Amino acid sequence: MGILLWIIFGGLVGWIASMIMKTDAQQGIFLNVVVGIVGALLGGWIMSAIGETGVTGFNLYSFIVALLGAVLLILIVKAVRR
Repeated sequence: MGILLWIIFGGLVGWIASMIMKTDAQQGIFLNVVVGIVGALLGGWIMSAIGETGVTGFNLYSFIVALLGAVLLILIVKAVRR
């Protein structure tokens, strides 16, 4: 994926993950993009570790993998902050 597509994909994934985890009011658009991109990397890494494919492009499977990674990332950040 190109850099612009990663930013759009990351923003969308990060925004939805922050709404699921109820952190949307604390995060701005920049942090949503960062959470989405890092979550996609984390989700892809976890999926490849268990033998599945990671983020492959702008599709539903990649969106779900990235969303799970972003939710996990927010959980980790919440646990560390407490």
